[in-house]
Amino acid sequence: FDSQRHHKNGRKSPEKLEIMSPTSLSLALNAVLALVVLVAVIYRTNSQNNLSAGVNARASMRTGRMRALVNGMPKLPQRAVQTRSSVELTTCVDLEDCKYSDPDQQRRFAKHKSDNNQRVLDIDSVYDPSSLKGKVVMVTGANRGLGNAIAKELAAVGAKIIAANRSPGMELEGDLKEATLKVIDGIDVSNDASMEKLIKDLGDQKVDVLINNAGYFLKDPETIDNLNFPEELKMIDICALGPLRVASALVNAGLMESGGKIVTISSQGGSIAWREVQNQGGPYDYGHHMSKCAANMMTRLLAMELKEKGITVVALHPGFNRTKMTEKYKHIWDIEGAVDPSVGAKRVVHETATVKPDRSGVFINCEDGLEIPW
Repeated sequence: FDSQRHHKNGRKSPEKLEIMSPTSLSLALNAVLALVVLVAVIYRTNSQNNLSAGVNARASMRTGRMRALVNGMPKLPQRAVQTRSSVELTTCVDLEDCKYSDPDQQRRFAKHKSDNNQRVLDIDSVYDPSSLKGKVVMVTGANRGLGNAIAKELAAVGAKIIAANRSPGMELEGDLKEATLKVIDGIDVSNDASMEKLIKDLGDQKVDVLINNAGYFLKDPETIDNLNFPEELKMIDICALGPLRVASALVNAGLMESGGKIVTISSQGGSIAWREVQNQGGPYDYGHHMSKCAANMMTRLLAMELKEKGITVVALHPGFNRTKMTEKYKHIWDIEGAVDPSVGAKRVVHETATVKPDRSGVFINCEDGLEIPW
């Protein structure tokens, strides 16, 4: 402001406001901008410090829980990080809880024994098949091995059985005889025409639960110099496409409704994440592993598609069972905890009965009830 007063006709003139020069105005604006930037930097720094403190606090809490979970376990990485240079995975690979099983079968079984894990060592301690009482359950491949043991166990707990077998001659006696509604022979899950026969023989009989048990496993070990492509295609057709054929036939015929369940007997051998651990040194059994991996993908996709129909879909690893199909591994039955098919059947029935819709699309290890990573 002008500091001088100008007088005209004896009166004071109003004060005059001088306009700043361009240089002065520029300096003033720069000062204001600098102040704004300084305030923003201080605010950002404080926010980052607060966020970092919060993250560190939460990480500390999770780490504490993780340490409590793995107390007493062999010293292993905290997360399931699989690289080309490391094949070790932990028993508990989720920071919040034990979500996944240990891929090392021998270590897993030894740990269960040392912990006296009754869920694994004595399925009767947790066994709850009650939800299957009175339900109509179809079992494919129910005339022998694990499938036959599953059918017998289902009958014992009050389910109604439909057996869909490729070959005739299924023996019916005791509870199984009383509980069996139908035995449909000539059902080859790798044959499209067999599905037409299946639906025709079922008539209007609804199915509450489908257990896709029919499978095939080449006995000869496979390596790069000992491959059998026709047999590999056969395994994929039976173990992966077979369950899809049966499921689609039932659903499209309107014989499965909301609340139903579709269970596919898969194998831990279908886990890609576990190959580095379980196939170290071979044999690599390409057909078996590829077929089960494909079955797992089918399970995931089917679960997504049938969600709106209210049908739960899961893949189950039944555990290591002492059957004709696993005789090629009988030398490790004991150290890897292989069980009689009657025990394996209870494990499958328990998971089938207790699995809820919110677990649809998952891959479950029937030995301990934990998941297996894809």
